[in-house]
Amino acid sequence: MRPFVPLVAVLVFGCVLNANGAFFEWQTHRAVLREISVGGILASGMTVVIVSGGIDLAVGSVLALSAVSFAWLTLLHGLPGFFALPLVLLVGAAAGALSGVLVAWPRMQPFIVTLAMMVFARGLAKELSGGQKISTYVQDPSGAFRSVPLPAVFEALDGRVLGGNVSVVTLVFLGSAFVTWVILERLRVGRYLFAVGGNFEAARLSGVPVHFTLIFAYVLSGICAALAGICQAAQETHGDPETGLGYELDAIAMVVLGGTSLMGGRGGVALTVIGALTLGYLEKVLSLNAYSSELRLMLTGVILVLAVLFQRRFGRESA
Repeated sequence: MRPFVPLVAVLVFGCVLNANGAFFEWQTHRAVLREISVGGILASGMTVVIVSGGIDLAVGSVLALSAVSFAWLTLLHGLPGFFALPLVLLVGAAAGALSGVLVAWPRMQPFIVTLAMMVFARGLAKELSGGQKISTYVQDPSGAFRSVPLPAVFEALDGRVLGGNVSVVTLVFLGSAFVTWVILERLRVGRYLFAVGGNFEAARLSGVPVHFTLIFAYVLSGICAALAGICQAAQETHGDPETGLGYELDAIAMVVLGGTSLMGGRGGVALTVIGALTLGYLEKVLSLNAYSSELRLMLTGVILVLAVLFQRRFGRESA
C-alpha cells in the first residue's frame, strides 16, 4: 500500500484544487495519460537499470538522437515506417549496449558512463540534424525549401483509439510496462537483475552471468529510450536535437516515487506506473491551477528527495 500513498494524496489535492471542476472531466485524465507516456516509456527501461543497481543518465539524449534519426529517415529520406522503426530501435540498443559494456567489464561507475553517453548522444543528434529541427519543410540540394507530407506512421502514433478516448502513445507506454514486467517477474533474466542489484559479488559467485545481465539492462533502457524518441517525434511532428532535456530526471523520479530502491535489488515496473501517475497528476493539478513551469520543475526535484528519504525511513522500520 505504501506506493499508493503519494498518488492518493495527489488525487485528493486535485479534488480540492479542481479548477472549477476541470479535474473531474475525462479530458483531463486522458491528457495526463498522454503526457506521462513518453516519460513512462523511459521509466520502464530505467526501472530495469535501477533494479540492477545502476543508473542511466543518457535516456533523454538517446531519446533526442532517436527522434532526430526517425525524422531523418522518414521525413528527409522517405523511408517507410516499418523500415525506420527497427533501425531507430537498433540505434537505442547500440547506445545502451555501449554503456552496458563499459559498466560491466571495466566496472566503470554507471554515473560516469551514462553521463558521457548523455553528452555524446546529444552531440550526435545535433550533428545528424545540423543543429536544427528536422520537420516537414526540407531543403533541396539547390537550397530551396519544400514541404513533404507527414508520414502515416506519425499520424498513427499520435492518434487515438477506443472512440478517441485513449491515445496510441498511452498504449505504447502500457505495452512497454507490460513487457518490462514480464522480464522482471516471469523470466530468468529478471531474477538475475534483482540478484546483481542486490549484491553483485554474491551474484557472481552464485553463477549469475553478471556481465550479460548488466549489458541486457542497459540495452533494454536504450530500446525504451529509442521508442520514447519515436513517440516524441510523432507527437511533435519533427525531430528536435534539443528535445528530452531533463527527461532523465522525470524518469528517475517516476521510478523512485513508485518505491523502487535506488540501491538496486528491489522494486518493479508496476510501482513505476504508480510513480508515473503520481508525477503526472501532480503536474496536471499545478498546471490547471496556473502554477508556473518553473515551480513544477522545482517540485519534481523536491519530491524526488522526499521520496528517497521516505524509502530509507521505511526500510529501517521494516528491518
